[in-house]
Amino acid sequence: MSALTTTGRPGWQRGLQTVLMQPSHVSLKRRLVGTAAALVLWLAAWAGATLLDHHTDLANQAMLFVIASVLASIWLSAPAAFAFALACTLSFNWGFVPPRGSLGVNLERHAVLLAAMLIVSWLIAGLVARLRAQAAAARDAARWAARLQAVGEALRDSADPQQQAEPVAQALSELGGAPSALMLLRDQLPQADQADAVWQHGTLDADERAGLWLCLRQSQAFGPGTGRHGEQPAWYLPLRSRGASYGAALMRLAEPEHAADGTRARAQALCDLLGVALQRAVLARQTESAHALAQTQGVRNALLASISHDYRTPLAVILGAASSLQSQGERLSATQRERLAGQIVDEVEQLSRMTDNTLQLARLDAPGVALRLDWESVEEIVGTALAHARRRDGERRLRARLEPGLPLLRCDAMLLSQLLDNLVDNALKYSEGPVELVVRQQLRLPGEAGDAQVVLAVRDRGAGIAPAERGKVFEVFQRGDGAAAARGAGVGLAVCRAIARAHGGELKLRARAHGGSSFELWLPVLPAPQEEAA
Repeated sequence: MSALTTTGRPGWQRGLQTVLMQPSHVSLKRRLVGTAAALVLWLAAWAGATLLDHHTDLANQAMLFVIASVLASIWLSAPAAFAFALACTLSFNWGFVPPRGSLGVNLERHAVLLAAMLIVSWLIAGLVARLRAQAAAARDAARWAARLQAVGEALRDSADPQQQAEPVAQALSELGGAPSALMLLRDQLPQADQADAVWQHGTLDADERAGLWLCLRQSQAFGPGTGRHGEQPAWYLPLRSRGASYGAALMRLAEPEHAADGTRARAQALCDLLGVALQRAVLARQTESAHALAQTQGVRNALLASISHDYRTPLAVILGAASSLQSQGERLSATQRERLAGQIVDEVEQLSRMTDNTLQLARLDAPGVALRLDWESVEEIVGTALAHARRRDGERRLRARLEPGLPLLRCDAMLLSQLLDNLVDNALKYSEGPVELVVRQQLRLPGEAGDAQVVLAVRDRGAGIAPAERGKVFEVFQRGDGAAAARGAGVGLAVCRAIARAHGGELKLRARAHGGSSFELWLPVLPAPQEEAA
């Protein structure tokens, strides 16, 4: 459990502690290699000193044993290196310093030489041990930084809190040497402890769950070494971000008596990473909710403004015609009365279409809207649209052309009829030539992705739509040019697009080659009822 013996001291001191404790941690193979290398170096120093005997002074011979000690300290642990330096000094004294064959020293300068030899060897061994400790601390810091980066990337790539908890729980388990557990808030912190207000990752007993709730509410760590509830065998760590807690972690400790502040600091850093990710998810949900609320409020305000402005003209016409019939009905001819009654009917129908469009747009923009879906015949939907349109099409300009063998559509027939009513009404208002309603099936070609589709197109030969306006023609309150546009509220095409997308389809605008526009509704073809039963 090397992680649990890490302290809060500087990195090189933690590394030095690791080096000094190596005999209990370093593998047997490495110790054997170090011992063999030290033995070879001692034999080489002895052989070199023997060859130089009577050819040089004792100081040069002593340098051979110092060099052997320095090289051996690279492989040996610090205690072993100190012991090897002492052994080299004693063997040099026994074999080469007069009187030979004993550890006695006759001359003072020889004693000084031996002392200097031992001190230099020990100093170099200590420096090598410190360098190795610093290297170990640097490797440990690099591994920890890489682990933090990996956890951060895992948290960034996932928006699901339960998936975000997995890498943090795994890292805490590795730090503590025992399985960890997490408790994450679903939304706001409740007044009382409620199981359905949190997600739980890992197993917890009743006491541990109560401890996590306490840690979450106090936003403070407790456990061994924290000064709070130190008798606990585990650490309770808050998942913090900017002073708020979004959960709590239980880090069980395999050796609670060896728990150190350095390990807890690393564990808290992991928990704070998760806390930041959870706060980011909460803020994203709040932002999305606020945006949806603002968008809904904006649509409502715009619809109210549209109603107050665009309903004035038809209401004024109705009021004028009705007043004329009421006050001057006896003096008007039958033709005049019929014309005024026709104006009232036309304006009421216009008001009815504007009201339907406005209500449908508000309903389809609401979250979680449910359509009244059923299997419908395309021919019946088109027939309903033709019947509605011909009451307004006195010149009989509208023509329909349907491909034989069309499949049934899974749709809301009332909404599709409203969509076609809007498209046909626009085509009749903005063009003077013939208008076509064409229905065909677009089959999926071999090798293409997606399902077959039914295309309902309303085509005209009017002036068309300028290229600069095509990108925003489906936006709310966008109107065309000309006198016909003054009677609309500018929501018809926006409603059509909302209806198309609510059915999983799309409404597209295509400019025709010789003038005019084609508004095309593309709807997916789903398996027919008999196919599902089979």
